[in-house]
Amino acid sequence: MRESDGSGDKMLSGGGPGAPAAFRSPLRPRDTADVADAVRDAAALGVPLRIRGAGHWLDAGRPVPASACVLDVSALRGITEYNPGDLTLTAGAGTTLAEIDEATRANGQWLPLDPAGATTATLGATLATASCGPLASALGLPRDLALGLEFVDGRGIVVRGGGRVVKNVAGFDLVRLTVGAWGTLGVITEATVRLRARPEAECTMALDAPRETGTLALLLRALREAPLTPIATELVDATFRAGNGDRGSDAVLVRLAGNAASVAAQRRHVESLGTARELPASAWDRLAAADPDGAFTVRISHRPSRVADLWHAIATATAEIEGAVRHASIERGVVRLIVPATAHEVVAPLVRCLASHASVLGERLPRAAWEALPAVTDRLSRGVRAAFDPHQILNPGLLAPMA
Repeated sequence: MRESDGSGDKMLSGGGPGAPAAFRSPLRPRDTADVADAVRDAAALGVPLRIRGAGHWLDAGRPVPASACVLDVSALRGITEYNPGDLTLTAGAGTTLAEIDEATRANGQWLPLDPAGATTATLGATLATASCGPLASALGLPRDLALGLEFVDGRGIVVRGGGRVVKNVAGFDLVRLTVGAWGTLGVITEATVRLRARPEAECTMALDAPRETGTLALLLRALREAPLTPIATELVDATFRAGNGDRGSDAVLVRLAGNAASVAAQRRHVESLGTARELPASAWDRLAAADPDGAFTVRISHRPSRVADLWHAIATATAEIEGAVRHASIERGVVRLIVPATAHEVVAPLVRCLASHASVLGERLPRAAWEALPAVTDRLSRGVRAAFDPHQILNPGLLAPMA
């Protein structure tokens, strides 16, 4: 491993007091070779590594040992290849989504990844955590938009899966395996992604949502069956609306896109379904940034046809929690719940209650709440992890308790 010579080219940091000297400060690799060197050295010494990009997800997932050394890959940034004609782009893992958006805008293209958090989220972390937002229903999940990946596994071996073109399906699908693995199979160093054409016109409508479960279910069904092609349809609660100066009841945000004539026709249809008004495009940015500092977040899912029931069940369960906020991707049947840090004592019993009625996936939770959720401990998952990280040094404990 190349250590810093004082010129700031590569610094080492993050390990606990019991770690070898070289691992007591954050590791800041400059390239893929540096990452491979660091992982090999850590594996040889048995030092756990905590992978960090921009740092937005460091407080998510099950606790990683405090003794883990931070492996900061934020320096692996920059667009290395962009082919507008093929709608593909390759960039380092530390490249921010904002940088990619700026580079593709001039060609009328974009990467429709909209994870919760700031636009300073990095490409590598977004793919590693499979974090997605309202756009995923219509424009694809992170695993759908990732064409190829370069990553370093737990042995320090550089692995490349997929390719740099859209039609590449040969061999074992390492891309889909790695996306969403939270860095437990390998440290993503570079990714090739599929771009989309940027819409000619857009319009966001807020459609008032009925309070009654049955009536809400009818509205959501009407939206699904309507002659509409929205790129996002998100149900938000009144607390979110009030926090953004839009007082009223719960609402369905419908993001329409296409040519001007199509958007206008779709807008008229949305208005025919109930009380609706147009919102600025910034409403989606506010939704992405809805998590206050220190908040606990969890995703609860059910069949899309049961979203209305799930929505009101969660409202009942959180009625006494001041500041709790909900929003739901109705096409995917996923409700995301945000609970303020001040309510930490009620999070564990709340998670247990929700888990007894639906599928619950934790994002940011107190330790006691993690204990209420099943860990990733099935035989297949353990086998895959052992193949890619036999020394269990990559984000250990993040997806399952330490053995």
